[in-house]
Amino acid sequence: MTDSSPSIPSQLEFFDVPSPCIGVCESGRRGYCKGCFRSRDERRFWYQADTATRRQIVAACYKRKQAAQRRARQHDKPSSAGPTQFELFDNT
Repeated sequence: MTDSSPSIPSQLEFFDVPSPCIGVCESGRRGYCKGCFRSRDERRFWYQADTATRRQIVAACYKRKQAAQRRARQHDKPSSAGPTQFELFDNT
């Protein structure tokens, strides 16, 4: 059985996409905002962008945030290949 009816939009498609800005507004070394993870152009042209473009930007921001969190976790893990610290009063 094939469905010939037009696709039904999801409920979220009926609402305007709010700005992902959280008020941090500081660019990181990769050029993305540290708060919302938008590029400079994405921030500059947010209000001129249509709803579909805004959704794409928000999806890209989510992926950038996830990648940044993974990098931070990798950076915070202690390295097992690092130098060994010996005990000062080791009797062996």
